[in-house]
Amino acid sequence: MSPQLELVAITLDCPDPPALAAFYQQATGFEPHPKSDADFAGLTRADGLFIGFQRVADHRAPSWPDQAVPQQLHLCFKVADGLDEAEARLLALGAGKPDHQPHGDRARVLTDPAGHPFCIVTR
Repeated sequence: MSPQLELVAITLDCPDPPALAAFYQQATGFEPHPKSDADFAGLTRADGLFIGFQRVADHRAPSWPDQAVPQQLHLCFKVADGLDEAEARLLALGAGKPDHQPHGDRARVLTDPAGHPFCIVTR
């Protein structure tokens, strides 16, 4: 039997870790990590899942759906309210919405303030 892996952390490259952490903190309600600083900020969920944001010089935002700058990572978040409500809240926090929406009514693709695409789903 092969060992099971437990996901404990995800880290995103970005130009401004504190700003991106603030966006995701408002979007998810995860708690700020006490050792966050200007070069590496983090958020922790109650069950221990950690999302980190690390400063990268000359960060280039993904150009989704065009792959001139590949997305490299794609997060999906389940939302309790409807897609329209969740989308409106996230756009107000600074998310973007690409024109290309490949999932119809099942999901929405948005981008965080650093340009990383992510999906919101209701299931």
